[in-house]
Amino acid sequence: MTVFERIEELLSRHRAACTVLRHRPVFTSEEAAAVRGTPLSSGAKALVVKAGDRFVMLVIPADRKLDGKKARGGLGVKSLRFASSEEVNQLTGLTPGAIPPFGSLFGLPTYCDPALAENETINFNAGDHAISVQMSHADWLRIESPTLLPMT
Repeated sequence: MTVFERIEELLSRHRAACTVLRHRPVFTSEEAAAVRGTPLSSGAKALVVKAGDRFVMLVIPADRKLDGKKARGGLGVKSLRFASSEEVNQLTGLTPGAIPPFGSLFGLPTYCDPALAENETINFNAGDHAISVQMSHADWLRIESPTLLPMT
């Protein structure tokens, strides 16, 4: 199963409505918001990072930047770095920018900045640079159960 098919199955199993949009490949949050016709802030940007000696997924609104100091403090680690493209591929089978905000699909703990809740719906690339999913933020929280952590 592709990552997109795994997401579809997960959302179906949890009876979560979603809208799927197929579009030209996009590689930045700004391009994604433009092709989707949605606010940049509704983008759920999934970042794979190495926090101390483990990999985790951080999810932040696409219009914000990660504050490394806040993230390190909240995670209780001294070191924090973005995973390399090779590490991202090894952990998820995907390339950066195509990662959905479901660390659970990849065995990664998921942490979410509370600012994402300012959006009733969230948008994200679904394992492919040319497939986006829109779903309610509440359903995403219910299904993924991320740890809330201020990090922007």
